[in-house]
Parts: sequence; C-alpha cells; structure tokens
Amino acid sequence: MRHFPHRVRAYVRSAPGTYIWLAALFVTTVAVHHMSPDFEQEFLRQRSTNLHELTEDPVRVLVSSAFWIDGGSWWPYAVLYTVFHAQAERWLGTARWLGVAAAAHILATLISEGALLWAIRHGHAPASSINTLDVGVSYALAGIVAVLTYRIASPWRYGYLAGVLVVYGSPLITGRTFTDLGHFTSVLIGLACHPLVRDRGAPWNPFRRRVETGAGHV
Repeated sequence: MRHFPHRVRAYVRSAPGTYIWLAALFVTTVAVHHMSPDFEQEFLRQRSTNLHELTEDPVRVLVSSAFWIDGGSWWPYAVLYTVFHAQAERWLGTARWLGVAAAAHILATLISEGALLWAIRHGHAPASSINTLDVGVSYALAGIVAVLTYRIASPWRYGYLAGVLVVYGSPLITGRTFTDLGHFTSVLIGLACHPLVRDRGAPWNPFRRRVETGAGHV
C-alpha cells in the first residue's frame, strides 16, 4: 500500500498527454461552474464546432472545443481518460495517440456537421441548428475506444468490438442525431487507424498470465 502513490505517479508520467489534457479540462470545468447559466451558454457557443463558428474560424473552434465540457462533472472524464486514453497513449506513444484522437475529433466533427448542413438545406432540421452548442471530447474518446480493439488479443477483441459497436451504434439507429452520427463516425475512424498499431507489440491477452501461472503449478 505504501508504494501506491509511487505507482500512481509513474502511471501518470507514462501518459503525459492524457493527464495534461485532463488537467486542462479540470481548469475549464471549474471555470464553467462559476459562470451564470446565460453567460455559460453564450461562452461555450462561441467555442462550439457548430456550423456558424466553423464557417467563421474553423481552426480556432476545432481546437478550443476539445478543452471544454458542456456542464456536468469532471470526475467521469477522469475515469474514462484513465481507462482508455492513458492506456492508448502508453501503448501507441504520445504522438500516435494524439494523432488518432485528433483525427477522430476533427473528421467526425466535419462529417457530422456536414450531415447537419445537408439536413438544414433539405428541410429536415431547423435553420437555427447552425448555432447548436457542440463542445466536448466525446468524439476523440470514441476514436480511442475503437482503436484499442487492436490492443486486445483474439478472440477477446471481437467481444470488445461488438460492445463498442453496440454502445455507439444503437443511438445512431434509435436517435439519429448529428452527434450520434459523429460518435459512430469516430469509431470507424479509430478502427481505420490500424496501420498505426501494427508495430506496437503483441496484443494483450487478459488470460495469458493466468494460464502460464496455472501451467507452472502442473
């Protein structure tokens, strides 16, 4: 137990990008919680990847939107980043991990907003949707969750992949919102990043150690 703090520090140092990002989200979440509701909505809308802001300054909002959470608590993100982002960064290295996360965040945003623009032009969505509030880190997270499929050895990876497709595919079927499309697109982008993982060592087998230990007692 006395080694636990050392292990925590070592784990955090092994995924610096994840925990720097998480620290930034903590600061911005605290800031949001000190805003009035009306000011918060307008403040976040200006950092949102909606159609209006993407038209005005796409680079700025694509970057800034990844550092704000639309209300809510920071702690669930701390858990999700530790379980998924940190594992991916430790496995892929910081540069490749960031590449997958950025690709999922940017491409899924552009594709989903493009679908929303099509819906507006064809009367399937109101014109006011161009100012929809859309900030957050969920597209990047979905891409990372998907690419971790390749971290798991067969046949266990297929069960993991099935779970990912159910979690992100079901809302697309039942809700069919542009954010549901964005999340599922992020998953496909993460899966498409397979070339980045080919030289990252043998996949993780959750039962290998147990089997080897058991064999040693025979």
